Amino acid sequence: MDFIHPLLNEEIDAIAGHYTITKEEILPHERGPILYLVGFACMDTSCCGYKGCSYAIVAGHIEELRCGRSEDGRIVSRVDPIAEDLHDEITGRICLKEGTSQVHITLASGEKKIMYQV
Repeated sequence: MDFIHPLLNEEIDAIAGHYTITKEEILPHERGPILYLVGFACMDTSCCGYKGCSYAIVAGHIEELRCGRSEDGRIVSRVDPIAEDLHDEITGRICLKEGTSQVHITLASGEKKIMYQV
């Protein structure tokens, strides 16, 4: 599936604050390298107080890295979804390496499965 790379270090406004993707990484794995992004969310315009979290977004196993451009000029890579039996392992490795509290794994449908380190 195609993965359109977001712009790094661009603050995106949301209803209760903003989020920013700060870096793109490749996690080596025996089934193939895994492309993921790291970012943080800051809830600072909410009526309920100030909060924040760090997170990672897993695009998938890399088929072709930076192999094209989207209609709006952003970089595109081809990735394969992460197999269900690897979700816990990948979440643990990324949380340990990046200090994130959650990992969003991109499924074949395009939806995200949110995993938390326990």
